[in-house]
Amino acid sequence: VVHDELIKLMGESDTAIPFKDGEPTVIMLVGLQGSGKTTTAGKLAKTIFSKGRKPLLVAADIQRPAAIEQLKVLGQQLTVPVYFESNAQPLKICKNALKYAKENSHEVVIVDTAGRLHIDDELMFELKEIKEELSPHQIYFVCDSMTGQDAVNSAKEFNTQLGFDGVILTKLDGDTRGGAAISIRAVTGKPIKFVGIGEKLDRLEEFHPDRMASRILGMGDVVSLVERVQQSIDMEEAQKLSKKLQDDTINLNDFLMQLQQIKKMGPLKEVLGMIPGLGNKMDGLNVDEKQLQRVESIIKSMTITERESPDIVNGSRRQRVANGSGTTIQDVNQLLKQ
Repeated sequence: VVHDELIKLMGESDTAIPFKDGEPTVIMLVGLQGSGKTTTAGKLAKTIFSKGRKPLLVAADIQRPAAIEQLKVLGQQLTVPVYFESNAQPLKICKNALKYAKENSHEVVIVDTAGRLHIDDELMFELKEIKEELSPHQIYFVCDSMTGQDAVNSAKEFNTQLGFDGVILTKLDGDTRGGAAISIRAVTGKPIKFVGIGEKLDRLEEFHPDRMASRILGMGDVVSLVERVQQSIDMEEAQKLSKKLQDDTINLNDFLMQLQQIKKMGPLKEVLGMIPGLGNKMDGLNVDEKQLQRVESIIKSMTITERESPDIVNGSRRQRVANGSGTTIQDVNQLLKQ
């Protein structure tokens, strides 16, 4: 019952970005300083780019000296152009950026605006000016989910003074359960569009109330786990491996490949936390990621023949492998035994 009520409180899933045809779709990101706006701008650009559209990032945050530089670096990583101007006011930057987007056939313009440590008149005046100038199709409030009640208060204030169309919750990768999601939705009536669940640029997920409800209750998140597996793991290879397991012909080459695919899925603790029944038991549990690196080093220090037939790894070979991988003979023994 609690699970179902939480889903109701968070409303219907609404993750679509309404794109405009024939003109650039303008998305304006707003929020307090430190909420993760600039990184989110990069993540959003990656998401939009992956849908086959051509985004342009706009550096309109002249308050924080490193913001423009940070956006330029993100743009380089994503091969997405970044529009910026030195010594110009945000309004002029946005005006020229829109012109540039039209001239260069950019379908989506993502504007990274300035934030403050708290809401003040100067910040709101600047954001209202940009809103008036650009008439953005969507305004997203970017909010740090770890700040709890403060996040809810600032969401309410931003919505009253500026108005926005949706929320992006950031920093949901830590121990935050995401309770802010319920309150923000209840207070503003606006949908939560995306959640940021890690530093990397592909760690922006669509928001699904049912998954968040499970997370809040520590019930795991099977659907996200399956999606993560589909993105990271080669299904054809997985089937071959399954056959080898049945035939009892699995060797260390197969094991190494499997390890590397699991690493692609993100931090192990996070992946394990999605499994029902394990989620709430992960608190305080230390998952040693370095252990996986040690195993990888040991296998990579073996010859191809040794990987294919681990039985031939005798005492002197074990010593050589331990030396080559910077581990101990005990580590090598343990891996072979496992």
